[in-house]
This record gives sequence, structure tokens and C-alpha cells, in this order.
Amino acid sequence: MMDKLFTVLVLIGVPISIIGSIFHWPAVIMFIVYCLTIVALASFIGKATESLAIVMGPRIGGLLNATFGNAVELIISIFALKAGLVSIVLASLTGSVLGNLLLVAGLSFFVGGLKFKRQSFDINEARHNAGLLIFAVIVAFVIPEVFTRTMNDRETMILSIGISITLIVLYLAALLFKFVTHRGVYQSEHHADLTKQDEEPEWGKGKALLVLTAATVAVAYVSEHLVDTFDVVGKTFGWSELFIGIIIVAIVGNAAEHASAVIMAYKNKMDVAVEIAVGSTLQVAMFVLPLLVLLSLLFTASMPLIFTWPELISMVTAVLLMIMLTNDGDSNWFDGLVLLAAYVIMGLGFYFV
Repeated sequence: MMDKLFTVLVLIGVPISIIGSIFHWPAVIMFIVYCLTIVALASFIGKATESLAIVMGPRIGGLLNATFGNAVELIISIFALKAGLVSIVLASLTGSVLGNLLLVAGLSFFVGGLKFKRQSFDINEARHNAGLLIFAVIVAFVIPEVFTRTMNDRETMILSIGISITLIVLYLAALLFKFVTHRGVYQSEHHADLTKQDEEPEWGKGKALLVLTAATVAVAYVSEHLVDTFDVVGKTFGWSELFIGIIIVAIVGNAAEHASAVIMAYKNKMDVAVEIAVGSTLQVAMFVLPLLVLLSLLFTASMPLIFTWPELISMVTAVLLMIMLTNDGDSNWFDGLVLLAAYVIMGLGFYFV
């Protein structure tokens, strides 16, 4: 049912997006069309990466899902940077961290927990990710804010570039550690049993890759025009740039992860669900955001790696809460409800900022 709905949305939404952008239809109407179209396209990205996950295993599948899901947000952010909307980009990346750790993981734990009393995932992987989350968000984001209070703009940007390069190098090293040098070393028996399960992918590898490419190209086009509607939509609904970035752009940009993680949890494939939620967060914090800082040097307005205190405190809180709830390798519906409640509270706070 949902597959048919998303197919109809793509078949209708993409042509309307093209026609509306050419003839400059009202921004508020086109904002809704663009968002629905991106969400529908993201569902195809999610389905394609789900098929690849069956072929390549839960870790690589989760990484692929996170990568192509974040490609949507990366594309939106590049066009926003080009338009000089630095605050919206930083806010959307904050929203991505909060959305993945609280909304995506929360929905996954809640929906999966309603069907299964107790769900398990690789505890070694959870502890490894916990250390990276603390480094990426607390060390790399909070500490620079402390130091830059006595720096000028040029020094702040130099520090941001140095931190960005360090984050990217460490992220690539983490992938090397996980998939090459220590592949299978810390694999639990539970995880090993899951990888032995036979399941036929819905799409073959060729079709999945073709859909991924086509959907990503379509998202790039729609995203460019979505960015142009932010100013009018914000004034119309009274939304601040912070709220648009943290809630609206983050939810639309991470639609692929949202759908895929919840589906995986409902199928009791928690290793994949957790890899999507946490892996996507790490990729945003340690690769996408630093990459955008470096790319911003090509545009008129460069983007320093500096967040507002509400953004920093919210991200730190989300990281600590996620670590506390996942460090035992188990989840249930109440854990999911706790994460969702935290997301609602933070969403209300950012709405009134």
C-alpha cells in the first residue's frame, strides 16, 4: 500500500516540481510539493539500499543506507550554502543528529518493541559507536566553542578547517577498522546468527544501483528548488531559520533512514536498524558536516564549525541518552518512547527559540 502511494507521489511530484519551478508557482504550495516528493524519492533510496543490505550484510547495508540517505541532506545543504544560508545548514545538521538518535532510533525501538518484547543487537558495536559519538559531538563540537570565544573570525575558521580534516580522517580510519582490520573480530554470536539467515532481496543489485542513481539525481534537482522556498515559508508560518533547519529540513533530508530503520526493527533486524540510526549520525558528524565546512570555502559565505548553545546542549543530551539506553545491547518499546519524548521536548524548545 505504502509502496504504491510513494510510487504515485514520485510520478506526480517530480513533473509538478519541474513545472512549478519553471513557472514560479506559489512558494508555500511548492514547498509542500517538494517535501512530499523528496520523502517519496527517499523511500526508493531506502528500498534499494535494503535490497543491497541483504546481499552485502547488515553492517555494509546499514552504511549504504546511511550514506545514500545522507546524500539527500548533503545535496540540500550544498544548495543552502550556495544561497548563503549558513545558519540553516548548521541547524539542519543539528537536526539530523537529533533526528537520527531520538526520532529514528526512537521509532525503531518503539515499533519493534510493540511486536517483540525484547530486541537485541551487537553490544560490541554499540560500545564502539558510543566512543565515537562522544568524540564527534562532545569533543569535536563543544570544545571548539569554548576556545573560539577568544578568537577572531579568521582564527575560528582556521580552527574549524583543522577540526574538519581531523574528523574526516578519523571517520575513514573508523571504516577501515570496522570493515578491514577488525572485521568480525568483535562479532557477537547473535550477530553471526543473523548474518546466516537467508533472505531474497526484493531488487537485484543492478536494479537497486540504477534506482539509487536515478533517485539521487531527482532529489538533487528538487532540493535545489526547495531551498529557494525557505525564506517565504518561514515568514508565512512564523518559523525561524533554526526551526526550519532542525525540524523540517532534517526530517525531509533523513526520510530514507526513517523508513528503512523502522522497517528493519519491525522485522527484528535490530543490527541494521541501529547501524542506520547511529551510523548515520556518525557519518553526519564526522564526514558530512566537516566536508561542508571545507566546501563552504568555495562559496561567498564560509561556514565555521560553531553551533549555538541550545544546539550543542541538545546534541550532547541526545548522545548521552542514546548511549545509556543502548549500552546493554537490548531495546524495548519503552526505550523508544523515552527517545521520542526527548525529541518532542527539544522540538518544542526550538520552535519557540
